[in-house]
Amino acid sequence: MWENFFHHVNVNPYNVHIPDGNAPDIRQHCDWYEARIRKFGGIDLQILGIGRDGHIGFNEPGSSLGSRTRIKTLLEVTRRDNARFFDGKIENVPKYAITMGIGTILDAKAILLLASGESKADAIKKAVEGPITAMVPASVLQLHRDTTVVVDEAAAKYLELPWETEEDYERVESLFG
Repeated sequence: MWENFFHHVNVNPYNVHIPDGNAPDIRQHCDWYEARIRKFGGIDLQILGIGRDGHIGFNEPGSSLGSRTRIKTLLEVTRRDNARFFDGKIENVPKYAITMGIGTILDAKAILLLASGESKADAIKKAVEGPITAMVPASVLQLHRDTTVVVDEAAAKYLELPWETEEDYERVESLFG
């Protein structure tokens, strides 16, 4: 997260909170992490990506929709997709990860889901237009009061409903100044 995001934006490190996968007592650390979120008044903006199987965070398909921060076993597809961060070798990818739970994510004031590339198109279709199901954890974002989904054309490839585009906004702006 630091290498790919935080070093590129103006953020005070004091305001960045990432679970510590090396904590000596993972269960206690997860409880502490949840308490820390509450102590600071909750999450203002939760930024998420989506896995090819519709996972958010490391909430793999089948995750409880009310879950809190905890350790999860990673599916092989997730480990394969993340091998690029581990010298391209799946054997270097951890089999477990600490993840913020879906219930914790849904408590955020606002959520931003980002996706790019055709490999995410099926997951985006299921998450945005499909039924809400634990088998597509991102689908639960349909229930959140303030979720924004930003995708490129390739990730939007299978969407059937007409979604807002830049041209839609330009048309509205021209009508209302």
